[in-house]
Amino acid sequence: MNIFIMGGTAESIEIIKFLKENYSKNYIITSTTTEYGGNIAKESGSDKVISRPLPKEDILKVLDEYNIDLYIDATHPFAVHVTKTASEIVDIKKISFIRFERPSLHIEDIENINFNNVYNVKSFEEAGKLIINQSLKGNVLHLGGINTASSVLKNVEVDKFYIRVLRVKTSLDKCRELGISEDHIFPMTASKNKDKKISLKENLDLYKKVNAKIILTKESGNTGGFREKIEAANKLNIKIIIVNRPYIEGLNDKTVVSTIEELNKELKKIL
Repeated sequence: MNIFIMGGTAESIEIIKFLKENYSKNYIITSTTTEYGGNIAKESGSDKVISRPLPKEDILKVLDEYNIDLYIDATHPFAVHVTKTASEIVDIKKISFIRFERPSLHIEDIENINFNNVYNVKSFEEAGKLIINQSLKGNVLHLGGINTASSVLKNVEVDKFYIRVLRVKTSLDKCRELGISEDHIFPMTASKNKDKKISLKENLDLYKKVNAKIILTKESGNTGGFREKIEAANKLNIKIIIVNRPYIEGLNDKTVVSTIEELNKELKKIL
């Protein structure tokens, strides 16, 4: 069978490796939005990689060109448009579909949290507005990715704004376009291993270095290092603004899994 994976996450790499080890006769095509992500997917065993954002029309062409039998969406839980588009596409093409959804980690499940410092919002633009409306003072450390930085900067002064981003050219270029100074940018290298996260100590060191008074983060689950971000902020009595995971329409009648074991059960029904 031919399998199409929408990737770019640590989970997608785990899936590729699992498929190659256990279902090696199948042909895997992986789509990532960056060349960096594509290189990791290729190294992990994907037979073909498409390293650019794919609009709906291009995905349909890929499905036809490679006669795809199974579509696996392993994109980030905040990539709402991508998953919604995937759901629409498989309804059109009538092919098998599995959504691999990174498990949630709720802040209530993290011990000894000072909830007086915690704010929940629906978007990063709302996070920026909250900082202004609540008169939250001090340096803001953005841990939500480069694509959401501009939404925050609509309301937060750039000289108070610090960001940790992937060490890739597109992210660093975007930082400069937004007017973020070099000493406010902290590049990191993405791990190929979903269990290799930024540690509590690394977060503590960065928070202290930038004298952060507020952190902004997505509810990105354990894989995204959510626990370590929150625990570090809690230890330093830093305000925590969490963008809640969005609800994605179109998945109610679809197969959604959160572990490799669950994925394997569904694969045995299809492959």
